[in-house]
Amino acid sequence: MTLRRAVPAVTLACVAALGLAACGSDGGKSISDQANQGSDKNYLSGDGTLAQLSPGERGKPVTLSGKLLDGTPWSTKDHPGKVIIVNVWGSWCPPCKAETPDLQKAWEKLQKKGVLMVGVDRQEGPQTAAAYLKSAGVTYPSLRDDGGAALVALQGKASATPSTLVLDSEHRIAARVSGPTTTSTLTGLVNDVLSKG
Repeated sequence: MTLRRAVPAVTLACVAALGLAACGSDGGKSISDQANQGSDKNYLSGDGTLAQLSPGERGKPVTLSGKLLDGTPWSTKDHPGKVIIVNVWGSWCPPCKAETPDLQKAWEKLQKKGVLMVGVDRQEGPQTAAAYLKSAGVTYPSLRDDGGAALVALQGKASATPSTLVLDSEHRIAARVSGPTTTSTLTGLVNDVLSKG
């Protein structure tokens, strides 16, 4: 794993020998740990931990599919060769709402490079999610809540809310932010994947 100059403010939490699978998906904070600290969020929140994998360290491709908020079918299989950003979110999640403007800015920059972006909504109905995205000015699509099947498809690497994964052109997980991210961090991660394949 390497940290690029494009994201100098982020500290790597995992060492290369451990790989992405060894990174704590919730920054070591279980729901019970959060409750013991007086938090009653009822969801795992990440701390912004960043992990990157070199092409040789990446696992099997992710196959993510489902219905968008408007009911349209969507699948990674329909987008071969595309780098895809996947953001797990919910409008009930304050850190998700806080990062939404940054995600939209990153999307506006990266779509010009042929990158795709898709949200994975959690724990709410499609009408609620769509209303929030419209009010927030979000233009990238989002998959509706599917009872957790998408999280399984993401190989257990997105249990924190929010989580953002960057899938390379083979749809392998190349980078992950467990917790909220910023425009500069996300664009830096994606540009690194684009430059290395």
